[in-house]
This record gives sequence, C-alpha cells and structure tokens, in this order.
Amino acid sequence: MPDQPLVIVLLGPTASGKTALSIDIATRLGIPIHNVDSRQLYTGMTVGTAKPTASQRARVTHHLLDLRRPDQPITLQEFQREAEVSINEQLRHQGIALLVGGSGLYLKAITAGLKPPAVPPQPQLRQQLSDIGQMVCHPLLNAADPVAAAKIAPADAVRTQRALEVIYATGQPMSKQTSMRPPPWNVVELGLDPSNLRQRIQQRTQQLYDTGLIKETQTLADRYGTGLPLLQTIGYREALEALAGSISREHAIEITSQRTRQFAKRQRTWFRRQHNPSWLAGEDLLKEAMTLIERQLR
Repeated sequence: MPDQPLVIVLLGPTASGKTALSIDIATRLGIPIHNVDSRQLYTGMTVGTAKPTASQRARVTHHLLDLRRPDQPITLQEFQREAEVSINEQLRHQGIALLVGGSGLYLKAITAGLKPPAVPPQPQLRQQLSDIGQMVCHPLLNAADPVAAAKIAPADAVRTQRALEVIYATGQPMSKQTSMRPPPWNVVELGLDPSNLRQRIQQRTQQLYDTGLIKETQTLADRYGTGLPLLQTIGYREALEALAGSISREHAIEITSQRTRQFAKRQRTWFRRQHNPSWLAGEDLLKEAMTLIERQLR
C-alpha cells in the first residue's frame, strides 16, 4: 500500500464512455465518484450535459453535481475549494478517490494544485459583459490576455467573463497570476479516446434531443431568461434557436454534433499537452483499468 493516498482520474473527450466505465470502476472498488465536468455543476442542466441518470446515481454515489443554480456561476477557485474538501474527506475515509470528467482545466486545478487568482465574483460587471455580448467579450479578452483567451473557447461566456473580471479587479492578466501547489496524492490518470468518437458523438447528440434537450432548454429559458450565459454553450444554444424557429430541429442536431466534435478536438489537445494518462484501448476496458489501479495499490 503506497504512503500517499491514491487519486484515480478517468479523463477523455466528451462521449468517450467515461460515465459507464467510471461506474464500473467505482462499483468494483466500493467508492463514490467525484464529478469534474464544469456544466454538470449546475442544477436543471441534466439532459444537455449528459449527467449520470437516476439509475446510475442509485448504483454509485456521485459528488460535485448540482452545486449551483445556472444563474449563479461558480468560479474555478470556488469549485477547487469544494472539490478538495470532498476528495480529502473521501481519502481520509478510504484512502482512494475517483475523479471523472472532461473539463481539463478543472482536473488540472485539482490534481496539480493550480491556484487561480482570489477575485470574488462581481455581478454588476458580469451583467455589463453579458449585455456587451460574447462576440465582443472574447476578442476583448484576446487583446488583454491572449494566453488566457487561447485556452477559452470563443463561445464560453462564463470563463471569458471570469478572465475579464480578474483583469478588471487586479489590473493583471489571469494567465500571470496562477501558481502550482500539488496536493500530497499519488495521482494515476486513465484516459479514454475511442477511435469511433465521431460516431459516438453523433449518437450522443441524437440521444440528447430525443430525451428532452429542447424541453429542458425551454424550462431554463423560462426560469432564467434567454440571456443566461450557460444557454450559449453546446446544445443549449442550438436548442434555443430551434425554439425560436430560426433553425429546424434537424439542423440544431447537426450543428450541436459539429460543435461537439470541435470541442472534443480541443479536449484531446489539452489532454495531450497537459496530462499523461495511460490510455485504455483494449477489449476489456474495466479489466485494463483495474490492472493499472491494483498495481498502484500494492
């Protein structure tokens, strides 16, 4: 048994099969799952973020889901703080924890101890930035902090606003205010990147629309308004346009699938540059994963 507690990270691009495999791993080890998906942190965003189903959550306890309402954005620092408390509690209890997700920056913050600037949310500034619009805000961030802008998708209003918020509050780019303090864990990263990802994304996208993405988007828009930044993220924006009648349901599915493929490409690039997982690619993924995990537990 290693001196340091073991933290297993299962990462990979969207639709790569992380949820199913993580539940199998968690069941085998008798431990809960810690979610590291930035959109699954919000209540009411269930279908569009492909959260674990009720039956899956009944099989295995999931932590770090549904932390906030969609109109109450959680900063990376806030999430990191909450995640560390939950993970350390699990490590004290069993000496092993399982993190699962595709949000590379969030994973890096937790496992490498990336410390973002301690700047509290500024609702008035965020409202002003929302009024200006993401088409203006992202180029504005690129001019002020090109390093941060290169890591944030042009349509990601939440992270764009946060980066501009830090600049406004401190006068310094966020990319120059980070530091690393790795936690005292033995981190083992396992990766999924199936060769048929394009097909899996198409199937996942169709499933999201078939299981109520448009209805969920309508509910969110009715409750929080169509200007909610999270409604500009993948799937929700296209569903919103379908509700407005500007595009058909079929076109919405096509665009969502395309945007998801582009996002998966960015995820792959991040994982290749920022992480060094053991990529799982055998016929029996669970067996392969457990062999690697058990090796660390000896």
